[in-house]
Amino acid sequence: MQTHRSLAAALLTSALLGAASPASPADEASRLTLEKIMAHPDWIGTPPEEPYWSDDGTAVYYQRKRQGSELRDLYRQSLEGGEPELVPYFVRGAVDHPGEISRDRRHKVYSRQGDIYVKDLQSGAVRQVTRTAEAETDPRWMAGDRRFWFRRGEKDIFVYDLDSGLLSQPAELRLEKDPEDEEEPGYLKERQLRLFDVLREDKEQRDAAREAQQEEQKADPTRAPLPWYLGDKVEIVRTSLSPTGDWMVVLTQPKDMDTGKKSLLAGFVTESGNVETREVRAKVGTGNPVSPTVLLLDLRAHERHEIDLSTLPGIKDDPLKDLREKAKKAREQAKKDAEKKDGKAGAGEPAKKAEEAKKEEPQARPVEFYGLAWTDDGGRLALQLRTYDNKDRWIATIEPGSRELVSRHRLTDPAWINWNFNEFGWLKDNETLWYLSEESGHSHLYLAGMDGKPARQLTRGRFEVSVPVLTFDGRAFYYTANAEHPGFYNVWRTDVASGKSEQVSGLGGLTEFVLSPQEDKLLLTNSQILRPRELFVQPAAPGAEARQLTRTVSAEFLAQDWSIPEIVPVPSSHGKDPVYSRVYTPKGFDPAKKYPAVIFVHGAGYLQNAHAGWSSYFRELMFHSLLTQHGYVVLDMDYRASAGYGRDWRTAIYRQMGYPELEDMEDGIAWMVRNKSVDPKRIGIYGGSYGGFMTFMALFRRPGLFAAGAALRPVTDWSHYNHEYTSNILNTPEVDPEAYVKSSPIEYAAGLQDPLLICDGMQDDNVFFQDTVLLVQRLIELKKENFETAIYPVEPHAFLRPTSWLDEYRRVFKLMETYVREGREPMTAP
Repeated sequence: MQTHRSLAAALLTSALLGAASPASPADEASRLTLEKIMAHPDWIGTPPEEPYWSDDGTAVYYQRKRQGSELRDLYRQSLEGGEPELVPYFVRGAVDHPGEISRDRRHKVYSRQGDIYVKDLQSGAVRQVTRTAEAETDPRWMAGDRRFWFRRGEKDIFVYDLDSGLLSQPAELRLEKDPEDEEEPGYLKERQLRLFDVLREDKEQRDAAREAQQEEQKADPTRAPLPWYLGDKVEIVRTSLSPTGDWMVVLTQPKDMDTGKKSLLAGFVTESGNVETREVRAKVGTGNPVSPTVLLLDLRAHERHEIDLSTLPGIKDDPLKDLREKAKKAREQAKKDAEKKDGKAGAGEPAKKAEEAKKEEPQARPVEFYGLAWTDDGGRLALQLRTYDNKDRWIATIEPGSRELVSRHRLTDPAWINWNFNEFGWLKDNETLWYLSEESGHSHLYLAGMDGKPARQLTRGRFEVSVPVLTFDGRAFYYTANAEHPGFYNVWRTDVASGKSEQVSGLGGLTEFVLSPQEDKLLLTNSQILRPRELFVQPAAPGAEARQLTRTVSAEFLAQDWSIPEIVPVPSSHGKDPVYSRVYTPKGFDPAKKYPAVIFVHGAGYLQNAHAGWSSYFRELMFHSLLTQHGYVVLDMDYRASAGYGRDWRTAIYRQMGYPELEDMEDGIAWMVRNKSVDPKRIGIYGGSYGGFMTFMALFRRPGLFAAGAALRPVTDWSHYNHEYTSNILNTPEVDPEAYVKSSPIEYAAGLQDPLLICDGMQDDNVFFQDTVLLVQRLIELKKENFETAIYPVEPHAFLRPTSWLDEYRRVFKLMETYVREGREPMTAP
């Protein structure tokens, strides 16, 4: 029976890949095959990328990838119509480029190919300011609109004066010791200077000459300012110049800060023919971070002031204290048990405990820098800081005159602060902060004054506000929100004074926008479920009609007979909110029949895929159409942890990854059985990355729930993943070992009963190939038979080569055909 079913699956796969009888050219163009689905995506079309407005608002520019190449070309599309114009290389310097417009709206400054340009918006004249080998970026206008500053390299800032053409350096930052900071004189040096007049006189002459030179340099405005010596044990994280040019903020961190031991990745298919290794990221919890040092430099007085971060409210609290103590007691008990078993007693315990008690005195938790914003007049600076334990985010202000750090907003979450929705800035009054916050449960806009009164919530509702853009006059915000439906994203506008909100765009799907320089039009990038992103333009007013500018999808893609998924709310048995999902149904669906089904699990955890736009999982979208053509129902769920549904949906997996998500999939199975005539004994599951992790959790923790599963580039042990992602959800292994044991599939491998396919790239520097190797060894030691592994020696996390995609999905399809569509039969030896 096994041989018969494998042969049947092989024949079906062969037909699917194009081995059927000859077809007409028209049929061939529209016939869906795995080879077509997994081919290089150029066949779908090359959509517009990085769109922006011309300076006069009469045209738009965008890039498009060349067919068969990774190079991009620049195009110009007039709003008056006609075909898009290719912008040749030799005129790239003369066309418009995105940049920052001065407050008087007379000039624009921008960086192009690492050099700085300024354009007179009235005459159209362009002046090239720099032409150097080192990259110059991030130009910003200063107060008065006659000067701007920009970065050269990583740390140096330069100022350009429009009127004089002078290029100056407001501060020279040197990562070395101050030569004036002499070492403490010892006995011998003191004795030499006391006994020998010639040595004493020479030293006095040197000191006097140095002081005179410094006084001259300080007094002469044509000279470069005195250098700032920051020491030779630090590196610069960020620099920023105030709009007045009087102050500079410099953030530094220790040069030798412990960021964790790097892992090694081995390459086996190499030009040299030898095994070659390279360093990649560290694993979660292996580093020892410290807070940055925030220096406020008074450029006029040449005085530095270090900002005290320990004054932030709650920074000395330890939200992980209980977990930390629990883990410590568990380690101590394990040590005692081991000593008792070995017949040894602990030595030096009193001294050790005293030392530990000293270390446990309240300390300021380390923070990381998340951004800064000056008021237009340079009178205030706002900093955003976040604790490394992921529990707190502060927006604090500094008034350079007082040099005091004042907390204006503290966002605390017992799980973790979102890495999205952290935009902030100032209104035009130089007195009011605006920021995004999830404190209501969803991302919304807030305004906070400097008077200490409670912040005003500008938008509200069970939806998410993102990428806010303040108008030039400061009277309104444009932003993207999914207010109509969690899967529909449109542009909205909110009046600052009244808080009145209006929907501006109505295309649905996924919509992004760029406001025109005149702020009278919107350049929209919109995609739909079966249409990759295209450009549209519309007036920046509610109810206005959007006009399509580009049409880049290929005729071959449009000719396919795709299955259009429905977006359905699957009722949850664990909460009041439904689990929004895409469901793909075979054409000619007959409720009297029983259908096999496949559940697809999207990656990233915090990602939304049950939306009405073009999916980043476009290959899977096409694969699901193919599955419906072979009689499958396919369900793609935005399980708890997914993006788009607010804070509580996101944090439901805190310290228990793989538990709420699996409950949601069980609800999905029940929904398919009730609504799509699915046979509960013939359901498969597959997914990549987080989806691979969930495939493991489903098969290991709920054996029998699925007939088979395919785990692609999967996580097997979260203690091997990176710190930035994992520590948000599971804290760190030292502090919260229980969460790692509970959430790692390798701990449940003994539960495997159903057929499992594991596919992994050996060059994966995101989820290491080591994860798959360790799990396979564990399955071998558990004497499991019903699993297979396919490795891809040259592929990273996201495969790059069509041949690898094709091989992987051939195996996934064969697995489903063998054990799902035809019925369950585990791969066991005779």
